[in-house]
Amino acid sequence: MTTAETVGVRAPAWRGGFGRLWSAAVLSSFGDSLRTAALPLLAVTLTDRPLLVVSVTACGYLPWLVFGLLGGAVADRVDQRRAMWTVDAVRGLLVAAFAVAVALGHASIALLIALAVALTTLQTLFDNAATALLPALVGPAALDGANARLMTGQRVAGGLLGAPAAPLLLTAGAAVPFAADAATFLVAAALVASLRTTAPERGPSPAGSTLRREIADGLRALWHDRVLRGLCAATTLCNIGMGALIATLVVLVTGRLDAGTAGYAAAVTAYTAGNLAGAAVNGRLVARMGRLRAVLLAGTAQIGALVVIGSVRSVVAVVAAMAVFGCMGMVWNVNTTTLMQQRSPAGMLGRVGSAFRTLAVAGAPLGALLGGAVATAWGLHTPALLAAAFFALSVTALIPVRAADVPVAAPDDAATAAHAPR
Repeated sequence: MTTAETVGVRAPAWRGGFGRLWSAAVLSSFGDSLRTAALPLLAVTLTDRPLLVVSVTACGYLPWLVFGLLGGAVADRVDQRRAMWTVDAVRGLLVAAFAVAVALGHASIALLIALAVALTTLQTLFDNAATALLPALVGPAALDGANARLMTGQRVAGGLLGAPAAPLLLTAGAAVPFAADAATFLVAAALVASLRTTAPERGPSPAGSTLRREIADGLRALWHDRVLRGLCAATTLCNIGMGALIATLVVLVTGRLDAGTAGYAAAVTAYTAGNLAGAAVNGRLVARMGRLRAVLLAGTAQIGALVVIGSVRSVVAVVAAMAVFGCMGMVWNVNTTTLMQQRSPAGMLGRVGSAFRTLAVAGAPLGALLGGAVATAWGLHTPALLAAAFFALSVTALIPVRAADVPVAAPDDAATAAHAPR
């Protein structure tokens, strides 16, 4: 277990491994956003049944719930760099084959669903391996800056560049966005394959060790670290709220506020701009407050933003609140990821990370269903207020562990290992 939190943040060096990993992650995010935007647009040309169109997106979440824990266990067993470039190469070939099928007129809803499931299943291994590999590339002191730069690059590539580009590429042909996505996967695979890293030390597996037992070890490690346990519970509650908000935001803005598609685009853009601002200010917040207190501040500010979104009938106020919401969301994400990387036992980051992600991801579809139900029953503004309630529960779940920011203790919190500098 890494027992000392590093609050003195330094920026990761761009040269060498981190620059290539960052480039691969940003390229992949751009390609992912092209595919994510293009799949439903292609689906509506194949069927007029809303349930089938929605199923294409919904099936993209299912593999995390089914295979997420397995992906983390495998990531801890294998060479993470090799796993990442192999997965990206396979995903590139799959999407290239799909692009050919689309170009030849053989696309179908079943094929779209199969592609979404296959790609997300592979992503469970890739993402867990990437989380575990990053500390080996940049070192503990640069983890905070590295996570912030990775998330910023991915947000710019995906939110500001990729999603708007997909409809434009579709005008050149239905297969074009998927061909571009395949190319990003293959280039990313080459970048990751060129990394030169030292494999993390792994002790010999106990006799009779199985993937099932190793997954259970990861779940136990997450449960016995009270900081990670609290963060996981809090993030799951946040994701329920996020699911309720995101699923209904378009009808809130275009319906209740009568702001049209331009208003919705402004709200989404403000959220992305807020993400970028959050990455910029996060280092100063952590240095001033400590990592866990920064997370608590972020959650509290998001509660206020959600109350504004759900109670003020002004598109200007909602856009401003979405910017605050996005800013504090980035602060939350960077610090929870960094804490997970710092506090996971040696050789178990893949399993702990997969347990954390799988439990957290489960909240989003539940929130979407709840958001739709309360919007139908009590009005279009109520999902944002429901989200505020879940964020309030999330912050409450973190209050008992806030003292762990100084000092940081071992998983059973039985002893103090080091005092983080302030």
